[in-house]
Amino acid sequence: MWDDQFEQLIRSFLPFLPPQEELTPDADLLDLGLDSLGTVQLLGTLEEVYQVRFLDSALTMDTFRTGRVLWDTVQSMLHSTAS
Repeated sequence: MWDDQFEQLIRSFLPFLPPQEELTPDADLLDLGLDSLGTVQLLGTLEEVYQVRFLDSALTMDTFRTGRVLWDTVQSMLHSTAS
């Protein structure tokens, strides 16, 4: 799945996810309270923390729909940066 840092980051943008509730990979982040401003802030935070840049093709609501898709996107950018 993802690392602890990612989980902490994403949770801070999900006001409807109780602290004791598990964040499942396929949970809908919009349903958990991720709004448009939060999406932009999360994007900037992920770029800063993981030292990546989201390509224009990744700047869609689908990328931010679930934790799994978002983490896969970050991972793919990390792998392309390392190559």
